[in-house]
Amino acid sequence: MRKYSIEELQKRYDLELDKVILQIKESKSKFVLLQFPDGLKIYATTIVDFLEKNTNAEFFIWLGSCYGACDTPILPKKIEEKIDLVIQFGHSDMMPCY
Repeated sequence: MRKYSIEELQKRYDLELDKVILQIKESKSKFVLLQFPDGLKIYATTIVDFLEKNTNAEFFIWLGSCYGACDTPILPKKIEEKIDLVIQFGHSDMMPCY
């Protein structure tokens, strides 16, 4: 499968990564959990690479289900205690911009 650059992804999808970066910096988050709908999970590592370059945070990718805002992950207590911020990428406004 072809790997997309972050520039290509941002042309196809409105990921609002500037808002994500701002939220991480404003909240001084060090450990951030990212949730993606199934259609965006294949791009998760590209997005994490970009976010790591623009913040001082470490990222965890939730690979379980993500069916909407109420579908928050149930994590082991040890991991949950480390997470400073959860960012959930939705898919209602994530249609490709062709």
